[in-house]
Amino acid sequence: MSTLVIDTATDRTSVGIFKDGVEVFYAFHDGAMAHGEALPKIIAEALKVEPNISKVVVGMGPGPFTGLRVGIVFAQTFATARNIPWVGVCTLDAIAFGIAEKEFIVATNARRKEIYWAKYLNGVRTIGPSVAKPEALTEYSEPKFGFGFTSELSPHPKYLLKISEERKNHLIEPMYLRNPDAVPTIERK
Repeated sequence: MSTLVIDTATDRTSVGIFKDGVEVFYAFHDGAMAHGEALPKIIAEALKVEPNISKVVVGMGPGPFTGLRVGIVFAQTFATARNIPWVGVCTLDAIAFGIAEKEFIVATNARRKEIYWAKYLNGVRTIGPSVAKPEALTEYSEPKFGFGFTSELSPHPKYLLKISEERKNHLIEPMYLRNPDAVPTIERK
């Protein structure tokens, strides 16, 4: 069984293919505004390595609206066209999976000088995901990883895959934590 794994919830577009749990392809492209252009190119390269995909896993955010939609819509359309299942997982959970601390906070760039963040205990999310200014987390003494605290973090596809296999709380809706910027004309001032 081969699984295609996609994430576009951070500034990185990442793609992996795993055959019976073993990574056979991994590539990424950095660029917050490049998801739409980068994803099809990376997928085309991935399918040269392993064309027989039987499942798709996709990061459902939280993340900026456009980047998040690019990955989710691609994953859903790919799965529907091939009549195979797709599974959505929390991107922050996948980032947290790779951190070896007992209790900690993970953050990604939410734009507008804000972060998406969640708190974890033994790898399990206990608070969040939420959106806030980085300084709002000063009340927490736990180590903080990611945007605003350490180097920016993105999930590795292997962790998205592990979360999809180990946890049953799969997501079917994107994790949008903000109201849209667009407002109907009648509501504009």
